Amino acid sequence: MAMQQMMEIEQALLRKLGSVGVSSNLLPPADADGVPVMRISIEGLEELPVFVTATPSQVLCICYLWTEAEIRSERRYEMLEAMMDLNMAIPLSNFGRVGEHYVIFGSLAHDASADSIATDVAMVADNAFEALDVFSEFLK
Repeated sequence: MAMQQMMEIEQALLRKLGSVGVSSNLLPPADADGVPVMRISIEGLEELPVFVTATPSQVLCICYLWTEAEIRSERRYEMLEAMMDLNMAIPLSNFGRVGEHYVIFGSLAHDASADSIATDVAMVADNAFEALDVFSEFLK
């Protein structure tokens, strides 16, 4: 993801969110074949940054929610059922898992505009905040 595109996304978020502060930084690829990742924090939701990355086929916006170790083991199955039931009802977002981390994510076409990406980032951040509230009863 080019620095120019990152700046365009940040500006689009600022327009979309009004007086709410937005900060972003570009994280280098984890390895030589990796892709850079943009970390975006929205004022009031700093503990839930959204990570944006692009491949030749898609743009992915992802927010890490909790880890496997943070789930009350006796409620895990019930939590997974609730996640599956809610997946269709959450606008522009889906639940998933990356290793030990539960996530909420959205994806767009690789040629999505900065405004479209900003909309998805804002939606993923809002949905992550809501998910933490809804699923808190399943967490330690």
